[in-house]
Amino acid sequence: MSYARFASIVVAACLVLGNPVMRATTTVGQDTAPLEALHRPLDQILDVNVRDGLVYYRALRSERGRLDRYTASLNVPAATYDAWSREHKMAFWINAYNAFVLQTVIDRYPIKGGSKNYPPNSIRQIPGAFEQIKHRAAGRSVTLDEIEKTILPQFKEPRVHLALGRGAVGSGRLRSEAYSGERIQQQLDGIQQEFVAERTMVQVDRAAGQISITPIVSWHDAEFIAIYDKGPSGPLAERSAIERAIVAFLGPRLLPLEKEFLQKNEFKVTYHPFDWRLNDLTGGRPQ
Repeated sequence: MSYARFASIVVAACLVLGNPVMRATTTVGQDTAPLEALHRPLDQILDVNVRDGLVYYRALRSERGRLDRYTASLNVPAATYDAWSREHKMAFWINAYNAFVLQTVIDRYPIKGGSKNYPPNSIRQIPGAFEQIKHRAAGRSVTLDEIEKTILPQFKEPRVHLALGRGAVGSGRLRSEAYSGERIQQQLDGIQQEFVAERTMVQVDRAAGQISITPIVSWHDAEFIAIYDKGPSGPLAERSAIERAIVAFLGPRLLPLEKEFLQKNEFKVTYHPFDWRLNDLTGGRPQ
């Protein structure tokens, strides 16, 4: 082999190894480290700009270059994406969704909308934020709604919908880390554990005989039923499928008095309004 040929091979290899998008083409069966590297920039962005689920949008906008480079890196070839494991695909789409939401917000930050149906600074004040604005990922052109309603349901894991930031206080706590194919089950377990402690997610009112839960569950009731409802049997046999699913989802992580309350089977399930205020920490916590 000539020296020139050898040198060209070395240069090409260095370029591939130095590019997280190129390195992400490694198949899961060979090495998952390059795949994890793909999401490292988002991990760093979230670590710096997210606190207790809220985002410093002003600071993020002022140094948006890293976020823009990360979202551009998500448009890996479809064949590359197809070679990944189920867990890596789930982590990819959750990260993509959350990054695209951040990008959508800072593109128009500070948000000042006139619709009386939502708070003035809501992401819902951005025309077409969820159903029209297109993003490129895995060789596809997708909206946020398409990711949530078409792509994520294919994984048959309803907890992924509780991992989506949506740019809203009502979505629960946006994590200060990116999702990882290697750790996604542990991360989703953490979300389920945190769910019962978040008043934006669930409120168990024993005095009123009521469980009030986020409408996110109702938006994806078929997915929750498929995983958590074991059918009409036992004390909850007369309950609806989604009520049985909710009890199964919440039960293992409730406090003893709350579990006792559910076992009496005298509760009513309601869905509280979704809080569409922007999850913005700039200038202080939303009031």
